[in-house]
Amino acid sequence: MKIIGFVYNDRQTEMVLKGDSCLLNGRKPLFIPDWTKELGVTECMVLRVSRLGKEIAPKFANRYYDAVAPGADFIAMDVLRESKAQGKPWTRALAFDYSLAIGEWINNDEMSATALLNDELIITPEEAIAEASKVMTIRQGDLIYIQVKSTPRKVEKEEIIRKELDGEERLYCKIK
Repeated sequence: MKIIGFVYNDRQTEMVLKGDSCLLNGRKPLFIPDWTKELGVTECMVLRVSRLGKEIAPKFANRYYDAVAPGADFIAMDVLRESKAQGKPWTRALAFDYSLAIGEWINNDEMSATALLNDELIITPEEAIAEASKVMTIRQGDLIYIQVKSTPRKVEKEEIIRKELDGEERLYCKIK
């Protein structure tokens, strides 16, 4: 399983890869890593890939995912700033253990849920699938997450990250 992300970095969209150890689901808490002093969060939408594909045209991309979930992408803001200032790769700031919290999956037939986030996403789900499939083959079970158009905000210990869609709580994550 691959986790492919589309993040907003210095006024442009970039694709990043995360390992499966980055997943945090099942209402488990996120423990702030000792090596960061400033943890930030950005809301995102996660797509669950449902079939194999390579070089997928955007007009066919909706056939390649069967569910979406609200997500929270955690970022070590201080590490990100230091890495950029030193011209070093900034993967550590984004791809650490439990850095992507995923809420409850919503089947594609409940399109009202995806419509709630589409206007805020940095790219559309169809564009994300098309871009990812240009670089690598996407397979059933892969996850693609897309950040919203906002800068990360700092999170504090004991804060609770929640997301409601269609009147139901779909994401819950406590920061410890």
